[in-house]
Amino acid sequence: MWSLIYLYVFCFSLLLSLLLAPWAKRLAIKFKVLDYPGERKLQDKPMPLLGGLAIFLAFLITIVVNILILLIVKSSPGFLNLFPNALSSILMRNLPRFLKLLPQLIGILMGGAVILLLGLIDDIKGLRPETKILGQVLVILPLIMLGVRITLFIPSFFISSLITLLWMVAIINAFNLLDNMDGLTTGVGLIACFIFFIVTSQQQQTFTSIAILAFAGALLGFLRYNFNPAKIFLGDAGSMFIGYMLAVLTITTSYYREGFPTHLPVVMPILILAVPIFDTLSVISIRIKRKEPIFGGDKNHFSHRLVALGFSQRGAVLFIYLITFCLGITATLLTQVNILGGIIIFIQAALVLSIITLLASVAKRERLK
Repeated sequence: MWSLIYLYVFCFSLLLSLLLAPWAKRLAIKFKVLDYPGERKLQDKPMPLLGGLAIFLAFLITIVVNILILLIVKSSPGFLNLFPNALSSILMRNLPRFLKLLPQLIGILMGGAVILLLGLIDDIKGLRPETKILGQVLVILPLIMLGVRITLFIPSFFISSLITLLWMVAIINAFNLLDNMDGLTTGVGLIACFIFFIVTSQQQQTFTSIAILAFAGALLGFLRYNFNPAKIFLGDAGSMFIGYMLAVLTITTSYYREGFPTHLPVVMPILILAVPIFDTLSVISIRIKRKEPIFGGDKNHFSHRLVALGFSQRGAVLFIYLITFCLGITATLLTQVNILGGIIIFIQAALVLSIITLLASVAKRERLK
């Protein structure tokens, strides 16, 4: 029965996203929320920038509609007669636990709305990087107080809160910087969602699984219009919202369970999100060496270097999808292996990232010829 619930949530969000993306495109054109061609841009014409709004609304509506259904069930138990007996039993059994998590969920949705608004202001008027980071911090702090926090078996509230803050700011901006080619951020986020769903569904973390699938459906529906050649862009609002949601979902997911061979599963999110993390660190290091602004735009990202090697834009994005999937799916084995197995998985990840570094260095030499 849970499989049918998962499928329903995913399809509900997917359909909404497919309907909302064209609407967001028309809205962006009407109000001239556009990304114009430039020296560091790949497009040759203005592109609408409200893709993030479509993803946010698809996710929000999916969650809110189903929250309302559960609240109706709570206030009017007779409503359950409309559902099959097996589904009614699941709803009644899980309703108290859901209601306990509701304040945290509302906080996450409100935080997402603020992140989206922050990105929209940046898309329309432009914001200094320091202002964006400050806004992100102000969104994250209330979530920490609501219990959205990385613990890592650390008893200190301050240390765990600091780790949570740094992780969320890093992931939000990693996905923001990754958004440099059609469908790249959306697709990487979608792949990460499916891998996190494998983890949560195997460990029967049902509510987190539902949230992940609602988000994945919104991403897949938008990808239909965002993949090369894109008809609409995410904008900073969309890329920051994707980073925010993935950061939150990584925190609300439990990776270690008593009986696992090691505690290594707690680092699973780093491997699943290794591509945006690695790309961001490499670009920042290049900019620091060249004494350029860290948050400035350039064409030193992994995707750009693949294009310099002869890949098409679509080919470069698909290659990065493949790398993301390979690193992520291997990470799921950390729940089943001993220390030696974990070391092998980390060595494999290091080798894959080494291949990325090698390709990037070859691309650099090609550009200098």
